[in-house]
Amino acid sequence: MKRVLFVDDETSILDGLRRMLRPYRNEWEMSFAESGEQALALMEDAVFDVVVSDMKMPGINGVELLTKIKNQYPDTIRIALSGHAEMEMLLESVQVTHQFLAKPSDAEHIRNVVSQAFALRSMLEDEKLRSCIASIDILPSLPDLYARVMEAAASPDGTLRDIGSIVGEDISMSAKLLKIVNSAYFGLAREVSSPEEATTILGLNIIRSLILSVKIFSSFEKNDCALNLQQLNRHCQNVAFLAKAIAQHENQPRKICDLSFMSGLLHDIGKLVLATAYVDKFSKTLNSIQPYEAWEEEQHIFGISHAQIGAYLLGVWNLPSSVVEAVAYHHIPDKAIEHSFSPLTATHIADALLLELETNNRNEQDPAFCVDYIAKFADAEKINDWRALTVELFGGG
Repeated sequence: MKRVLFVDDETSILDGLRRMLRPYRNEWEMSFAESGEQALALMEDAVFDVVVSDMKMPGINGVELLTKIKNQYPDTIRIALSGHAEMEMLLESVQVTHQFLAKPSDAEHIRNVVSQAFALRSMLEDEKLRSCIASIDILPSLPDLYARVMEAAASPDGTLRDIGSIVGEDISMSAKLLKIVNSAYFGLAREVSSPEEATTILGLNIIRSLILSVKIFSSFEKNDCALNLQQLNRHCQNVAFLAKAIAQHENQPRKICDLSFMSGLLHDIGKLVLATAYVDKFSKTLNSIQPYEAWEEEQHIFGISHAQIGAYLLGVWNLPSSVVEAVAYHHIPDKAIEHSFSPLTATHIADALLLELETNNRNEQDPAFCVDYIAKFADAEKINDWRALTVELFGGG
């Protein structure tokens, strides 16, 4: 039985969790701690699969607790439980947290988030995936620039302009950033000429996404690759902007919109790995099938798909679990434990709509669409609204 530890300094919160989650006591063995110190003491005596911790606590706060758990118990899934007033602390916790829960959360939502984390970890620990990854020697490391930006973001004295200065040290990143912020996507009335100004306009989450994207593509340009990198980069950027636009159209919180952008930008990163590790095999795969069938053919030939490899890589980099999930399931979203609009939703829809635009196949029954999944969020009228948004942003075919 899976073991879950809940940590909160407010006894009333813990008592409420005990009552709410009692129906799931046959699924999980649950423990409760009133402080970070007590939680660490419990973890010395027992192995916990998941820790759900409040962020704002006296003594050892949530960020410090989850950081210690990450270092001492790296296999434990770490979930933050936090109120809306603690966004700065949430920003600090990005690198040590797999998932977020907002206060208040009902029992069903908590169960879904924890179960979702278990399902994603099980997929990434699949023996076939591990075996394939072990045979690939070109997995890129997390860009140093990303780590520096995250460090500046976590600093109490850090500002977006400081982050812009760091980005400005990298010529290729600066050029890419200025190209994007001055593109038609943003429709600004004036030209932006410095990375510092671009950073303040785009915001931290978009900057983080772009840094990862640019560094990933540049690292693979040094190798032989079966893909047209420029074409893939353009597709990923288009999915990113459309995914964010769809999330905004659905009045999602800014965090969901930004994570949708990141998910769209990175959703096909696994293709880079496969196309570079298996140049000849991957070239034959591309030439023999329709675009929407690629992941299934990869599964047949390699035993895994680009979606699984991409999710594995982003998981190793400890990116937000909602992004890892979106990358893992963007072709098969109905396999995720998903009950609300998420970056996965936005990424799947954006990818499918852009594919039908590129192939001039306007039909929600297209194989690129997971019809049952999309039906949870949309009727035909809403799908047409999203389709109109796609045409508005990228032109009709």
